[in-house]
Amino acid sequence: MAKLKDKRREKMSVATEIDRLEERRARCRDNLERAEFKSRKEELSDQDKQYLEDEMTIINERVLKLDKELKTLRGENRKNMLLSVALLVVGAFFYYVFFYNEVDS
Repeated sequence: MAKLKDKRREKMSVATEIDRLEERRARCRDNLERAEFKSRKEELSDQDKQYLEDEMTIINERVLKLDKELKTLRGENRKNMLLSVALLVVGAFFYYVFFYNEVDS
């Protein structure tokens, strides 16, 4: 199962993966806000409070994990962008050297 997920992720672009993770993080934050609101507004038994606190802890851990993955993907996206700019500069340089200089001769 994990190998199938990895293969699917390999086919996705970095930008698509970033968007997907940001959506998941937003959903987790919404769930966390709902749980916090529920804990403040409702009178809960000790067992329900403990369950809600455990749920909030799990959601916080998920958010931190997603933030870490997003940081990694954004770094990879930055590297890809720099590589693209470098290739554009090299291409422009070769165009200038081989084509623009021939017109001047």
